Amino acid sequence: MFDHLFNMSLDLNTILKDWPHENGTIKVRKIVGLDGRQKLQLRLDLGVLQMEVTGRPDGRRPHNCESLLAYHQSCAARAEEKGDYYELSAQQCTELQQEGIQYYHRYLSLFQINDFAGVVRDTQRNLDLFDFVLAHTNREELSWGLQQFRPYVLMMNTRAKASIFLGQGRFPEAISEIKRGRDAIADFFQRSNFPELTSKSSEINFLDEWLEEVRAKRPLSKLETMEREMQTAIANELYERAAELRDAIKLMRANGC
Repeated sequence: MFDHLFNMSLDLNTILKDWPHENGTIKVRKIVGLDGRQKLQLRLDLGVLQMEVTGRPDGRRPHNCESLLAYHQSCAARAEEKGDYYELSAQQCTELQQEGIQYYHRYLSLFQINDFAGVVRDTQRNLDLFDFVLAHTNREELSWGLQQFRPYVLMMNTRAKASIFLGQGRFPEAISEIKRGRDAIADFFQRSNFPELTSKSSEINFLDEWLEEVRAKRPLSKLETMEREMQTAIANELYERAAELRDAIKLMRANGC
């Protein structure tokens, strides 16, 4: 009897039935853990992933460092001080990739709840991971195991940065950020062994389409509004009004407006 009750207390169905999984939907929520700290929960088809909001997502501190990446970075720094090359083993690359997947799950979750600053932090962290592995292994298959994900992480980093600007109504900065991210992905493909993937990249296609959407929603400046009004006046043969607008536009441009 007591064994039966104990097993019932470990059954996750009592939790999952109140938060059902929905195909095609990423469901995320914040909860307060038993330690009093906020946690992120990501609903999957077979259960729930629970993550710390800061630090390593699983809450561990490998080698008493914030992350495995931070540990290897400190080891590499000490080796470089001695003039030595710090080379990662295949096993260490695998472990770093597994840690990177934890951060992937978290930035995906943070994006769903519009925590764009957190997405920028975690995507940049994984981009730093890619750079570190590339610099500390001479085996292309090991570095490509991570580099292949760079376009997606760059896209998510770009989406988060641009979303922050859009939330502040800073459309020009958002547009510049989207262009910068798009160009970074294209540059990656051009420098890789697969430059032909540039035209097939779903990440580039998404950013191109988003760029057009943002441009369409951008409020017109005073100068742009006057230019449109002038064109309308010309089309309606209101030439005196068009001339007034033309002179006003010239004056604004002369004054650097």
